[in-house]
Amino acid sequence: MTSLATVASGPRTRLFACFLRLGTQQVSPLQLHTGTNLAAKNHYEVLVLGGGSGGITMAARMKRRVGAENVAIVEPSEISYRYLIIALGIQLDYEKIKGLPEGFDHPKIGSNYSFRTVEKTWKALQDFKEGNAIFTFPNTPVKCAGAPQKIMYLSEAYFRKTGRRSKANIIFNTSLGAIFGVKKYADALQEIIRERNLTINYKQNLIEVRADKQEAVFENLDKPGETQVISYEMLHVTPPMSPPDVLKTSPVADAAGWVDVDKDTLQHKRYPNVFGIGDCTNLPTSKTAAAVAAQSGVLDRTISLIMKNQTPTKKYDGYTSCPLVTGYNRVILAEFDYNAKPLETFPFDQSKERLSMYLMKANMMPFLYWNGMLRGYWGGPAFLRKLFHLGMS
Repeated sequence: MTSLATVASGPRTRLFACFLRLGTQQVSPLQLHTGTNLAAKNHYEVLVLGGGSGGITMAARMKRRVGAENVAIVEPSEISYRYLIIALGIQLDYEKIKGLPEGFDHPKIGSNYSFRTVEKTWKALQDFKEGNAIFTFPNTPVKCAGAPQKIMYLSEAYFRKTGRRSKANIIFNTSLGAIFGVKKYADALQEIIRERNLTINYKQNLIEVRADKQEAVFENLDKPGETQVISYEMLHVTPPMSPPDVLKTSPVADAAGWVDVDKDTLQHKRYPNVFGIGDCTNLPTSKTAAAVAAQSGVLDRTISLIMKNQTPTKKYDGYTSCPLVTGYNRVILAEFDYNAKPLETFPFDQSKERLSMYLMKANMMPFLYWNGMLRGYWGGPAFLRKLFHLGMS
């Protein structure tokens, strides 16, 4: 296989400023180098692009492998490295919907996917009187694919709590052909949808928002060019998403713009000293923090063996998790693998709404994220799954 150096800059393994456009976050508790330190040192054993969940997690793990002084999370710069971990996340493309993002200046519309618009979702809920409450799912890969319907269930519960449910027509317009990609959980969600009288329209993609008129325009993906205009009293938008622009035309990307990695080892398919993790990769699984946690353990092992000139042996099974919040105190904990088969941790049916899973989502998962995963200690619940299922067929 060729090395990235051959494509990017000739004899040295180097990545140019035209590729590195993402600013880095300071992670001082981990004592890792960031772009601000690069003037004193221009070569690192491991270079991490991106300061999100995947980047910080892998930087913490690599710190223990090669020492904090040999790991950097970078901002725009020309820098050399021996190993490169790409963790640039996913890009929100609100502008691909006609009328956005400027439409967010109007009331009745919000989006939980941006800190600039999440409070508008709450305001739209509070101001709702009667009419259509519309929730969307775009025709692209998305991060946390359960979130677009979680806000629908929570909104329905809020309307019931405040006595406005009978005046609300709750509509979920999704570009997909099913409510969830794993049949076991889809069946459970369909039961909830029937019980709560929710309207689900499949293969409907939001293409325009006329915020001044409170109208949303959807294209029928089964009949391209056919559109439907729906008035709304509340609209929650899940934006189209894509690989970061900096990746789309880079030598590490596949034809669709995602980092092209082996689905078992997370090593790049063409450049053996390059690795990818998280939402920016073309791994065929859902893009969640739980997936990043599981990937980090595999990638840690992969890189450690490659550093010793050994062949990677540990394989990522595609594990991901989506805690589907279906009410104020109920969660369906979906866990599954590459084959969209349930891969559940607990020795009971996780497709049932449970208070216990809600409490874990609300209390345990944030602790694991901040104190386990981001510090490089939590690689997913595989060991717990083995423990809980001992003696079971």
